[in-house]
Amino acid sequence: MIYFATTDGSMETVELPEVEPSQDSPYRLYRFLTDLEDILARVQGDRPRLEAIFPLVQRLLRDSPWLYYPDLVPHPQTGWAVQTLYDEPFYPLTVQRVAWAAGATSPIHNHGTWGIVAILQGEEKNTFYQRSPQPAYPHRLELGDECTLGQDQMIGFFADAIHHVQALDQGPTLSFNLYGETNYDQRWQFDLATHSARLF
Repeated sequence: MIYFATTDGSMETVELPEVEPSQDSPYRLYRFLTDLEDILARVQGDRPRLEAIFPLVQRLLRDSPWLYYPDLVPHPQTGWAVQTLYDEPFYPLTVQRVAWAAGATSPIHNHGTWGIVAILQGEEKNTFYQRSPQPAYPHRLELGDECTLGQDQMIGFFADAIHHVQALDQGPTLSFNLYGETNYDQRWQFDLATHSARLF
């Protein structure tokens, strides 16, 4: 199952054609990155880009069993660990694996860029929010949809989609995360109690 997280706190289900098994050599990370660069060069807009990238992620995961290795251990204090698979200066892509301890949660945040998260192991609950500003509280949020993702399910984010993540499985939850070029002036962490936000 594939989902979109929109900027109004709602979820959409995306229907994409099934990726056919390749008769070529395995679809390796370097091929994936090259194909991504081609998509970014020719496709404009977050939604069309995400729709074009989803099948590439499916193909990479199918041909890359090493991504599923449970060798990434969440930090005992933060509850998560991040392994950067690719991040190059002046290149608008970051590829990561992220491991969450059972029950670990993230702050409420956006990413300041488009992104795709695919669950490799475990379950991850996403809770979404929409902006509901008031004169005294320009960063006020309202609760939106919720979605639980299991193994091999994916979600795509627009740059200002706001969410909160909780790992549900008894063991570590492992995900494959892909992000575009982050606008750090627009990446926020939100506080529901005070209706405030700070750069994240």
